[in-house]
Amino acid sequence: MTNLNRITVFCGSSENVDRLYFEAVEKLGKQLALKGIEVVYGGGNVGLMGALARTVLKHGGKVTGIIPRKIYDNVAHVELSELIIVETMHERKAKMYDHGDAFLALPGGIGTLEELTEIYTWYQLEYHNKPIALLNTKNYYAPYHNMLNHMVSEGFLARQYMEPLLSHEDPIQLLEMIENHRVPKMNKWNQDDLTDRI
Repeated sequence: MTNLNRITVFCGSSENVDRLYFEAVEKLGKQLALKGIEVVYGGGNVGLMGALARTVLKHGGKVTGIIPRKIYDNVAHVELSELIIVETMHERKAKMYDHGDAFLALPGGIGTLEELTEIYTWYQLEYHNKPIALLNTKNYYAPYHNMLNHMVSEGFLARQYMEPLLSHEDPIQLLEMIENHRVPKMNKWNQDDLTDRI
């Protein structure tokens, strides 16, 4: 079981996307607020980032944004519960990673993909033992799963490391999966744990 008090969310900032993505995020935001789960995110005001923050706040939830000064100086902001301004992207990611009890990637662009893949790598290297989840609206993350399975079949990724990666199209069911999931602790440095590569 995951003690889910705060969840770090990675998501896109584009406005020019299908309305279904916004509807899924609004459903997620309401559920997070109702459950009393604080959202930690990148601090943006637009796209799915802004929609998530506004929805959580609208329903009485708490949202903490972590944003580099360069971005802070150039974009508008939501009035958040807390906004932490840092100097670099590296500081931003480190704080976002430290603050969450689990990680959730919503549909997004290359920045979202980079954050998701980095936190997934950190799990493999035993820097954390927290759930990682994908909100798979419109089967958005199917290509990502396909690439990971290809890595497994080609021997570049041990199948065991697929275990913490949860995925569902429904936000409510996905949150339940996160809360009920116990992430296995892997030992990358023990070759006995890496025998099932294909």
